Amino acid sequence: MAKRIGRGTAELTCRPAILGQAAVGGQTEKDGPLGHAFAEIFAEARLGEKCWEMSETRLQQAAMRHALTSAGCTAQGVDLHLGGDLINQCSATDFALRELGIPLSGLFSACGTFAQALAMGALALESGAFTRVSACASSHFCAAEKQFRFPLEFGGQAPPTAQRTATAAGAAILGQSASGPRISRVIFGKVTDLGVKNANEMGAAMAPAAWDTLRRFLEDTDTKPGDFDVILTGDLGEIGSLLLCELAQAEGGLDISGAHKDCGLLLYDTKAQDAGAGGSGVGCSAAVLCGEILPALRAGALRRVLFLGTGALLSAISPLQGESIPAIAHGVEFTVDN
Repeated sequence: MAKRIGRGTAELTCRPAILGQAAVGGQTEKDGPLGHAFAEIFAEARLGEKCWEMSETRLQQAAMRHALTSAGCTAQGVDLHLGGDLINQCSATDFALRELGIPLSGLFSACGTFAQALAMGALALESGAFTRVSACASSHFCAAEKQFRFPLEFGGQAPPTAQRTATAAGAAILGQSASGPRISRVIFGKVTDLGVKNANEMGAAMAPAAWDTLRRFLEDTDTKPGDFDVILTGDLGEIGSLLLCELAQAEGGLDISGAHKDCGLLLYDTKAQDAGAGGSGVGCSAAVLCGEILPALRAGALRRVLFLGTGALLSAISPLQGESIPAIAHGVEFTVDN
């Protein structure tokens, strides 16, 4: 059974392995630095569907199909699916699972959903009640723009502080294995709100949540930033990444700049692509983790990674009500056996 360390970290006894994983994306994602990391690229943004929401469902189905193949199993061999997206009521996930037929527990932590899914999936396996668990998360640039900002036809211009929602999905199959990347510890985030109200600066809203979870994890596990090959945040972008490093230095006396990387800055080249301050969206961290980081762990290029999935917990209407943007960050530690 899992053992609690400190005030909020769970150390897993069975240390579930990633049996297989896959990332899929759109043309803009292919044109970025990680274009090589995708199992499938969809050059046409609609993916052959009649609306953006159905296109995102197709993204999830494709990611799951490739992940199942990577794990050498079928949907019938998976006991539980955990995942979510940004569309109202997580409908992309619901419709994707309608065809896959796997028992579903839908989740929402905004762009931190994939970390939440991995953490809860690992604990489900730790319970002994499940043999294999799948996790998937997605986002679609056009669907997110339509819901949270304006339809593309409006022609609105985003400020340079805004981040581009990734058209991407990542999926992973968790279970028991003698090899492969393992989930050794998980920590769930607290809702953190420092009063940021600008939806075009979500990195600033999420950075305090990332720091809070990182600080608590380091304290609980008696570790330091240098113990990790990578401290990977979900999608803080340029602004949020800078703020996280400043918070770690100012409040913790820690220099994390050498270990820290951000999925939003790995997915796009902000100087060469129209991505604003970096990538965002539920599919951003899911795709980077499944396409680049987990394969590097599997190959032995990385040995220990702390993944902090960050999410801005706003809805389409909460900014109109004058609300600030609460944020959350869930943590998953990956290790590889010697």
